[in-house]
Amino acid sequence: MLNKFALIRNECQQNLYFVLLISALILTGISLYNAFYKSNRLHNEGNFNRISLDINEVSEVRLTDSIDRSRPRRTNCSIWTCMDPYRCGHDHITVYVYPLHDYVDANTGTEAAPLTREFYQILETIVKSPYYTSNPNEACLFVPSLDLMNQNSVNVDLTNRALASLNYWDDGRNHILFNMLPGTYPTFNTVIDVNTDHAMIAGAGFDSWSYRHGFDISIPVWSPLLRKHPKATSYNAGSADYLLVVAQMNLLPKIMWVIQGLAEDHTKDILLLQQCSKPSRKTRCAPGDTVHQISYPNVLSRGTFCLLGPSLRLGNPDLLEMLAFNCIPVVTIDSYILPFEDMIDWALAAVRIRESDIHLVVEKLKGISLENIEEMKRQGRLLYESYFNSIRTLTLTTLEYIQCRLFPHGERNKKHWNFVDSSNGVALNPLFLSRVVTRSDGFTAVILTYDRVESLFLLIEKLSVVPSLHGILVVWNNQQKAPPLLSSFPAISRPIKIIQTSNNRLSNRFYPYKDIETEAILTIDDDINMLTEDEVEFGYEVWREFPDRIVGFPSRLHVWENMTSHWRYESEWTNQISMVLTGAAFHHKYWSHMYTYRMPEVIKDIVDGRMNCEDIAMNFLVANVTNKPPIKVTPRKKFKCPECANNEMLSADLNHMRERSRCIDEFTQIYGRMPLRSVEFRADPVLFKDNFPEKLKRFSDMGTL
Repeated sequence: MLNKFALIRNECQQNLYFVLLISALILTGISLYNAFYKSNRLHNEGNFNRISLDINEVSEVRLTDSIDRSRPRRTNCSIWTCMDPYRCGHDHITVYVYPLHDYVDANTGTEAAPLTREFYQILETIVKSPYYTSNPNEACLFVPSLDLMNQNSVNVDLTNRALASLNYWDDGRNHILFNMLPGTYPTFNTVIDVNTDHAMIAGAGFDSWSYRHGFDISIPVWSPLLRKHPKATSYNAGSADYLLVVAQMNLLPKIMWVIQGLAEDHTKDILLLQQCSKPSRKTRCAPGDTVHQISYPNVLSRGTFCLLGPSLRLGNPDLLEMLAFNCIPVVTIDSYILPFEDMIDWALAAVRIRESDIHLVVEKLKGISLENIEEMKRQGRLLYESYFNSIRTLTLTTLEYIQCRLFPHGERNKKHWNFVDSSNGVALNPLFLSRVVTRSDGFTAVILTYDRVESLFLLIEKLSVVPSLHGILVVWNNQQKAPPLLSSFPAISRPIKIIQTSNNRLSNRFYPYKDIETEAILTIDDDINMLTEDEVEFGYEVWREFPDRIVGFPSRLHVWENMTSHWRYESEWTNQISMVLTGAAFHHKYWSHMYTYRMPEVIKDIVDGRMNCEDIAMNFLVANVTNKPPIKVTPRKKFKCPECANNEMLSADLNHMRERSRCIDEFTQIYGRMPLRSVEFRADPVLFKDNFPEKLKRFSDMGTL
């Protein structure tokens, strides 16, 4: 027995010694690893210096014929298949630039790609940018110092060898190549004829077939003529001499033939220019007169619109030249991928017409209002000055574009790309909001009232418990009587502001008051106090998903009467709706700006003169811009105010319905079309009518029919 216990004790001691030995080795290994890692990290930090851009210190790399070559371009790349996005960390990109080298053939001395001024400026901008890193081990993206800007200057075989010889090439993963003029005669391919493997391409000639959406970057062709014109020119309405200027060189014959015919029929509208007898990028000549030269691109400022048509190369410097001289581009290239079009909405600054409709260009351009022309001119100037006015700006835009693509959760989204500076107080267009607006922003309740204080206070108390309420703005429309003191208002946890208007107008409810801090506005009448907390909150939730629409509770319909050939305002219960009354509705504050400053003035005169139809006018405005119907929420059909006397309500007037039908007719004539859209749709909460415990439903207190 003693021998057995002694044996067990010896085995335990041996196991203990073994565990202690392993622990000691692990601790020693960790210490050695930490020491090695710290030493290696410090060594790397001291070893990776910012690259030198001194062209006098460029070393030569001789390429033999036996070395590997890069592989052909992969056509189905994404950031998940052709790059490693995890190298980019969690919040920002870092870019490593290879040192400047002359890549030459070891036998002939032929240069792979000579360095141009534009590409040097790109490298210089990256190195001086906050995205740059001198440590390739920390880099998210790699930029080779090979100048591939112009396909005509590139030796394809030498370039393929040079790319494969790069230290961190790794089949092109996480590499970005810049190119502005792809393809050579006679094919003029829309992507550079180099074996780019997995590399990302920032190119200027992509079409819808060669562009890899979500991976490549479409950039414009830079024009050397713009070095003297860094900013777009100013614009005054009606200052242009011609409706359309056509000054682009090398238009395809089928397009030029149509344009020549249009120019002959519309001599006062179209200025057609061509190449002079002495070809030069700086001059143009009129047809039949190749001697008298016209300065280019200055001549573009003489047109309201400028044609950008198909030529041998899809990418042309003409686009930036048009923006620089504040001429609205008319893009008639069906397959052309415009610069940064994933973020930039070119519909705000340019006109796109199908190639097959080029014969209708004059008719289409004449149909654009002066207000829209001013907006497009202003937007074109904003885009040029913000993104395209120099190689440096264009390079930084490209890097920021990649940053937004890899980190879409960042602060900069599509609305910021299209409205760069919102400091002037102009509301942002809801068409560029995120798909779902942030819930925490909340909404501002704008209450239009005249003298119904008791009903007003009751409404404020009911709104105060809605979770997403940010604040309340009371628009006091009575000039004969001062509003109640703020101290007499219900004590709630949300701010209340009172504005007494100078005139009793229904349009006052849509004025873009500076006190409105949120994107969402709930316009509500002072007698609409039957809505529940859940109904209002649910209405806001629906608006968050459709911020460009009017989202509300009472709905109406417009109906065409064949007997009278007029529109009729319909308030009866129907499955169809085409309007949501703004007596209880959410809308984006941009529409208040549009109603006040952009809507035809004659409509506001009708509304304020008749003290009616302001809600119809707002529905017309939004539908005319978006071509979308409003959204009705909750099943409530009629809104009644039992606390109010019938003689206080506008709808008590027998002429009320007749006036509203008349408004629809007149607004249709003013807009030149019927923009309202009828739809059979209503938004209800999930589980609304399901046989489910009410306490488990998020919105349980919803009104019934």
